[in-house]
Amino acid sequence: MAKGNSTHQTTDKVAQSLHGAVDTAASRAAPAEEKLRQEANEAAARLREGREYARSRSEEMLGNVTGYVRENPLTALGLAFAAGTLFSALTRR
Repeated sequence: MAKGNSTHQTTDKVAQSLHGAVDTAASRAAPAEEKLRQEANEAAARLREGREYARSRSEEMLGNVTGYVRENPLTALGLAFAAGTLFSALTRR
């Protein structure tokens, strides 16, 4: 029975050692995890701000183009025709 008891004690020591190692790793990983979460939240906020900025700028530019076309319909038509002709010539080659 002494041998069985010795094996049990060894197993207990290994288990305690492993528990300690896991606890140490968890305590060291917690600040890194928190920092990663914080940086991910900040990145998400920056993306939302960028998306909103892009949306507002695109709406503004669309309004500008629409206004220009309404004020200068013949010029806009001529520019569209010239751009189409140039695009067609470049893609034919």
